[in-house]
Amino acid sequence: MVRSLSLLKIVSPCWKWARFSHDSAARAEGLLWYKDLGSHAVGEFSMAVVQANNLLEDRSQIESGPLGWNEAAADGPHGTFVGVYDGHGGPEASRYIAEHLFPNLKKFASEQPDMSADVIRKAFSATEDDFISLVRKQWLIKPQIASVGSCCLVGVISGGMLYVANVGDSRAVLGRFEEGIAEVTAVQMCTEHNASFESVRNELRSLHPDDPNIVVLKNKVWRVKGLIQVSRSIGDAYLKNVEFNREPLLSRFRLPEPFEKPILSVEPSIVTHKLCPEDQFLIFASDGLWEHLTNEEAVDMIHNTPRSGIARRLVKAALQEAARKREMSRI
Repeated sequence: MVRSLSLLKIVSPCWKWARFSHDSAARAEGLLWYKDLGSHAVGEFSMAVVQANNLLEDRSQIESGPLGWNEAAADGPHGTFVGVYDGHGGPEASRYIAEHLFPNLKKFASEQPDMSADVIRKAFSATEDDFISLVRKQWLIKPQIASVGSCCLVGVISGGMLYVANVGDSRAVLGRFEEGIAEVTAVQMCTEHNASFESVRNELRSLHPDDPNIVVLKNKVWRVKGLIQVSRSIGDAYLKNVEFNREPLLSRFRLPEPFEKPILSVEPSIVTHKLCPEDQFLIFASDGLWEHLTNEEAVDMIHNTPRSGIARRLVKAALQEAARKREMSRI
């Protein structure tokens, strides 16, 4: 099911502070929250979030302005930050990321003259460490928080550079105009960490050579330790710290044998790209969208329809395709 999606339209720079999350969405249709059009530091954006479970486990946000710690300062890095946080097991991890990842990024950015992959990596690590500390504090009264986690897809535009960082199986796609064929093509901008990919399974096996069950095919789906599809996340303390893989955690999350090193990783894959005039727009979305729309289908839809409301239309197109597949499966 589609969950979170953010679309950035890249145009000529125009400075304006903007902050937006689905919690402050201007409009809603049932379980769909959306912002049809807004401004960010280097263009416009559209955002849509649809609730897929009984409890909304996902968050998304766009922040545009000074990326340093002091928002009033004229110097230091400036730009746009976009985050899509696809939670699982509960809403606590995605909520925590939405509240703390961007402040952590601003803190580390203030220590350097320019944005960098290292700043983003430090922000991910600090957010993870702080959330694990929260799990530890709540362990005795709320042990199931140890099984809560979130994928985390982040884009930062600063100084003419695009940084895309990802843990989990969300995806960022760039729409780029190719002059030679006069078409807008789709360029995937991140690596996905899902055990359904053979490369991810091979990576896990190389990291855990003594564990023959590090990935298990269960009901035709590859899962890490037979429990979870993603190999990287923020949270999921029960698969990172052995202290949480025991009672009173529910038995279905407990492994039969203790582990010596983290099974899941918080290390983001980071792609850097110098923006050019041919780069038209960016799509940041959770796996729910990409299960039903290809990169090319999403890019074509954006290129051939009005900008206002495009995120909402993409979500609805994916929902319609999901419904069509479900009806076909019943025949």
